[in-house]
Amino acid sequence: MASATEYSSSKFRKLLLIGNSGAGKTGALASLVKAGYKLRILDLDQGLDALINHVKADDPARLSQIDFQSFRDQVKMTAAGPQVVNPKALTKSLNALDKWDDGTEPRNWGSDTVFVLDSLTMLGRHALAWAKHSNPGFKDPRLWYVPAQGVVEDTIANLTSADFQCNVIVISHVDLREQKDGTVKGFAMAIGEALGPKIPIYFNTVVLSEPSGTGTNVKRKLKTLPTTVLDLKNPAPMKMAAEYPIETGLADIFKVLEV
Repeated sequence: MASATEYSSSKFRKLLLIGNSGAGKTGALASLVKAGYKLRILDLDQGLDALINHVKADDPARLSQIDFQSFRDQVKMTAAGPQVVNPKALTKSLNALDKWDDGTEPRNWGSDTVFVLDSLTMLGRHALAWAKHSNPGFKDPRLWYVPAQGVVEDTIANLTSADFQCNVIVISHVDLREQKDGTVKGFAMAIGEALGPKIPIYFNTVVLSEPSGTGTNVKRKLKTLPTTVLDLKNPAPMKMAAEYPIETGLADIFKVLEV
């Protein structure tokens, strides 16, 4: 039996960042670059423009702190409709998590590096394409979701484990669902309905990126306290603010979680 006096928090931050498209999730990473972290991004959304432009405007020399690998399955138009041709994005992504293209192992990157999965949403899409390609004979399409959800959940379990010794941010869009009582709840958008509610189990910190206002008056903030729609998670409510400006938010949150 261990006493709480012996408990030691991990020095690696593992964070789930969720928000609608255009909420500034990827651009928010710029504050970590400014704070001195190296970013290694598994870019499945192919949407790094905002991050690159923010860093370039602040200090172009810091672009060298960002390294990424981009994967996307090819979709071909056929008489039967759009079809993924020879899906490889999932396996390439998993290989990158084992060994990056520079030969290093992500699980050993250490506390000065942040691995970013951008995004969980697209990883789910690629996992489903992989499952369909691997089991084309399934007569019930629902059977494809079981292996696809399994590989996505296992990937998240790996990234958030103590063995993966690196900071981690998983970015996801929001999947809004009407509940039986008529209320609406939001979940991380992964694949199917079963997996989304399970994803936060693997994270101590779940943060929402949310804009307010319109046009030139739009302000984006990172929120850390639960809302009526989203069950956010904050492991240090005594020290962490309810919200942060997106320009500095992730760096501020990482500082609060510093061991």
